[in-house]
Amino acid sequence: MKEIFNGEGVFVRYTEKEVEIRPGDKLVHRAEEPTELWWKLKEAIKGRKVRIIVYEVER
Repeated sequence: MKEIFNGEGVFVRYTEKEVEIRPGDKLVHRAEEPTELWWKLKEAIKGRKVRIIVYEVER
């Protein structure tokens, strides 16, 4: 096996907000937005058989 990608950062930004549909009715809207790291990894592994291991970095 050889290394084809090495990156660090936030993979996907996740947001959540409460939206009022009608007076008294609320709905939680969740959204995910891929970051530049996600796009770089996607391009690096496209069409390859890979093993991906993820480590959480201290905040």
